[in-house]
Amino acid sequence: MKKPISKADIRNDMEKQIADFLEKGGEVAEIERGISGRENPNGPLKPQTTAFQEPKQGRTYVPEVVAAIDARRNKKPEKPKPAIRRPRKKIIYDDFGEPLREVWVDE
Repeated sequence: MKKPISKADIRNDMEKQIADFLEKGGEVAEIERGISGRENPNGPLKPQTTAFQEPKQGRTYVPEVVAAIDARRNKKPEKPKPAIRRPRKKIIYDDFGEPLREVWVDE
């Protein structure tokens, strides 16, 4: 079974990659606190998306598909088969609570 990767292993791997990057002449740019990564910090938080800038597209109505969906939706579910009722034994008691006889009853 494979040994699961621990956080310490991930941390050591990342430190090794950073050290290799710095040894090859890479630089880490330090940015002052409070400076935003946005181009215009006074502008809106979310950038303008292209989803709402395009005109609304028309939809193609497909009557066969709609009819098939409606037919499935309106289909009545099959009724389950009725349970088989088996006769059961019932004991007939007299006025004093003594059993008199057994009879089979269909209920």
